[in-house]
Amino acid sequence: MLRIIAVRVVLGLLTLLGVSILIFAATEILPGDVCTAIQGQGATPDTLRVCRIELGLDRPSYVRYTEWFFNALHGDFGLSLTNKRDILKSISPKFVNTLFLAGYAALIAVPLAVGLGILAAINEGKWIDKVANIVSLAAISVPEFFIGYLFILFLAVRNHWFPSLSTVFSDMSFGERVYVTALPAVTLTLLVTAHMLRMTRSSVLAIMSQPYIEMAFLKGLARARVIMVHALPNAAAPIITVIALNLAYLVVGVVVIERVFTYPGVGAFMIDGVSKRDLPVVQAGGLVFAGAFVLLNTVADVLGVLVNPRLRRAKTGT
Repeated sequence: MLRIIAVRVVLGLLTLLGVSILIFAATEILPGDVCTAIQGQGATPDTLRVCRIELGLDRPSYVRYTEWFFNALHGDFGLSLTNKRDILKSISPKFVNTLFLAGYAALIAVPLAVGLGILAAINEGKWIDKVANIVSLAAISVPEFFIGYLFILFLAVRNHWFPSLSTVFSDMSFGERVYVTALPAVTLTLLVTAHMLRMTRSSVLAIMSQPYIEMAFLKGLARARVIMVHALPNAAAPIITVIALNLAYLVVGVVVIERVFTYPGVGAFMIDGVSKRDLPVVQAGGLVFAGAFVLLNTVADVLGVLVNPRLRRAKTGT
């Protein structure tokens, strides 16, 4: 088991290395640079050249990447090119905000999705199953920003039940933060709940065709008991995987939602960096998101083996 975990960790680190190269390369091909953004229309070739030398942008890309990635591994993301502030100090509270929003949505979405998915599997073909499928498919099909704007229109603008802007501050109480971030959290909940619900239902129903499940039915056991006692433990691995993937989405996929609700998270921080051509900010945000995604995927792989005895025996050769 330790060998399996070690392999997963190594693969995760290699994936993170590859993603870091893609992030750096993608930011390098962005049109313009921070010097052009700072100087605007008054920029001249000489002033741009001096600015790029001062910021180290005249060095080869591979040199800057190596220095950036090595420093990032030690927790040093450098300084913002626009305001000279330490990026780690700037991004840390925003990452906490992003984690809070993702955790808020996850606490609602995970038990709701798994519970509804099991309920739909127990009642396969009945009206509960049909309604769950229709609602989940509709939620998946509608873009998240559209759902967010609908919530703002009907729950904030017309009825004033919630604030339209989810601006949070460090001195806010927990209750105030929960209230202010309710709309973006519910928006994210609808999206990930639909994915997890369908995967939970599909995983449970896929196990239902196995011979030992048929034997359980022949013994006269109720469908609900067969699913909960016999099918669900063997369907846990794919369910855990899809939960981890959706949790990763909650962390890294909040960029649009943070923009819609003006939420001060890493996503909004990255968008500001892109608009200002502040490449170190964009690279730091991308690497933080990539690290969170790779970590959650690695955890999902390990848990998938741990919860499934057959997979554990296959991996260990016993």
